[in-house]
Amino acid sequence: MTSLPPNSTEDRLYVLRTRWERYVAEGRFEQFIEFTVAVNTLAEFFNRLRLPGLVRLCEGLENAALAKLGDISTHPLRQQDILALQRQMDTLLGSVANSRLMPTERRADEPGPGTPDIDWIKPRSVWMISAPEKRGMADALKRQLQFFGFRIFEIDWGGQHLPEDKPLAVLFIPTHASAEPAEFDCIATIRMNCPASQLFYLGVQAAIEPIVALMRAGIDVTIPAEDQASMVLNCILDLVQTHEQEQYRVLVVEDSRVAVALIQRTLAEHDIDTEAISDPGKLLDALESYRPDLVLMDMYMPRFNGVEATRVLRQMAAYNSLPIVYLSGESDVGMQVEALRLGGDQFLIKPFNPVLLAAVVKTRIERFRETRRSTRLDGLTGLFNHTAAKSRLQAMVSKTEPHGALTVAMIDIDHFKSINDTYGHPVGDQVIRGLAWLLKGRLRSIDLIGRYGGEEFIIALPEVNLQQAKSVIERIREDFSALPHAHPGGALYATFSAGIACFPMVDTAAGLTEAADGALLQAKRNGRNRVESAR
Repeated sequence: MTSLPPNSTEDRLYVLRTRWERYVAEGRFEQFIEFTVAVNTLAEFFNRLRLPGLVRLCEGLENAALAKLGDISTHPLRQQDILALQRQMDTLLGSVANSRLMPTERRADEPGPGTPDIDWIKPRSVWMISAPEKRGMADALKRQLQFFGFRIFEIDWGGQHLPEDKPLAVLFIPTHASAEPAEFDCIATIRMNCPASQLFYLGVQAAIEPIVALMRAGIDVTIPAEDQASMVLNCILDLVQTHEQEQYRVLVVEDSRVAVALIQRTLAEHDIDTEAISDPGKLLDALESYRPDLVLMDMYMPRFNGVEATRVLRQMAAYNSLPIVYLSGESDVGMQVEALRLGGDQFLIKPFNPVLLAAVVKTRIERFRETRRSTRLDGLTGLFNHTAAKSRLQAMVSKTEPHGALTVAMIDIDHFKSINDTYGHPVGDQVIRGLAWLLKGRLRSIDLIGRYGGEEFIIALPEVNLQQAKSVIERIREDFSALPHAHPGGALYATFSAGIACFPMVDTAAGLTEAADGALLQAKRNGRNRVESAR
């Protein structure tokens, strides 16, 4: 029976420690493979949580383990190799223990989303290290970040007296575009003390050598001098807007029950769901019902082979971009090239390395989903576009229990045509981005935020009743009215109106949108810059 994949950080660390201890005690090759898979899974988990320092430590441990993987004849490892891996394990576990609370996990004493007194505008720490000559820029960035709910700690370039509160991000604002030796030392010190934080270096020159040097010191993101403020806000707000990742799905087309069992066990270790069929004649039905992100296709099966099945799929619009990875004992390079030319994406030789199989599957699915995702996002704001927002809302409504709560709000920027006519479309775009940034910074990662069209937005708040939602949106409305939008003549201020409706008073996605839109029209009639509830 396949065990369920771990869910929390503690679960994953327990699996990692347990597998390592079993290998140290017994020294079996398959135990070492399971340990390596656990390290890879932990690295992927930290990557989803945007914790680059911990990802780096996991990858270092994984690379060291892969270098010692060998085969059954090389295990158990020598004692000196075990001690070297143990030191890397200790470093990783210590860094996790000292890192900030994972953003998707909630302390036991924090209120849940169903409690009456909701406070989503929680301080998130950002450290800022700037040269005296850049004080003006640093102050402007500080005001912007504070407005979006971040708590700023200013530190000198010496890196002394670091705050105890580990930051979400660290901003380095140097005097010159190229870092000096003392600045590299400071970066390295903070990287060591904040393994789970994102480190940004602002104003870097556009050349490979200095950027590589900064990355080696511990910088995660370098930002050129142009458009620094907007890029910083985009990058940092992305860190707090981590959407729940839908589980990966793989269809296995394989007539060997032994191979299917090994594949499913390997992918289950990485929380990847699988469905298997042995008859390629059932492929189209399985694709229609299961809707996988990738197909693992055996090359040689009864009735027709994997290449023939792939050629059929590539003639169908619904499946012409679906990743297909061949599994075969075929070692002839010419045959492999021909198979790829006729529609496959990659070729894995049996018996396959389980670590390599999982890596290939995850990489291919990530690229496939990223391509699909790019068609679902609004280019100006990075939010869901109209079509994707409607689809997401329908899914949220279908998952809401009959007596559950889900509140939908339609938001429209007031007098937006006048802003465009008076200040120009670039300034109008900045106002739209400003509201998008504010919604990202104020709402939770499980909430739907979409640009519905033009200056209109839609949000959906699961497990939140009408009164709670109105309180939250009122606070966002007040903050937006105080947000300055820069233009050549100074700054302008804008407001928005909103209408809200709640499930189960309205029990369909279309009905919720229509009711919220009606309430929005009422808010406009009542003078704008207000929030109205559907009656």
